[in-house]
Amino acid sequence: MLAPPNQGSEVVDKWKNVPGYSLLNGPAGAQLGTDSESVPLSLGPVTYPVGVIAGDKTLNPILSLSLPDPDDGKVSVERTKVEGMTDFLVVPHTHPLIMRSDDVIHQVLYFLRNGEFLASDT
Repeated sequence: MLAPPNQGSEVVDKWKNVPGYSLLNGPAGAQLGTDSESVPLSLGPVTYPVGVIAGDKTLNPILSLSLPDPDDGKVSVERTKVEGMTDFLVVPHTHPLIMRSDDVIHQVLYFLRNGEFLASDT
C-alpha cells in the first residue's frame, strides 16, 4: 500500500465541507476522515501479507497544517499504518508523487518477491 489513509485522514475532517472539496475528491473523498463515517476505520486488521509505504514530505503546506507531523500533505505517517501489516517503510516523498519514485518502485518489487522491504522502518 502506498500512502494509504488506513486510519483516515484529518485533512478530510477539516476540509470536506469546504466548497470544491467534493468536486476534487468525489464522494469517496468524504469517507476517508477519522469520524464515525470513516470507511477505513470500519475495516478490520489485514490477515494477509501487506507492506505499507508512507511519505514524510509535502508539497502542500496548507493541508499539512491539518495533520500531525510527519506527513505527506494528505495523510500523516502514523495514520497509514494498519493492524496486521507485515512491514512498514517511511520514504522522503509526497503523497501525489510517491508512486512514481524509483526507490518506492524498487521497494514494492522487493516486497512482492520477499515479503518484506529492503530497508525496514518497523
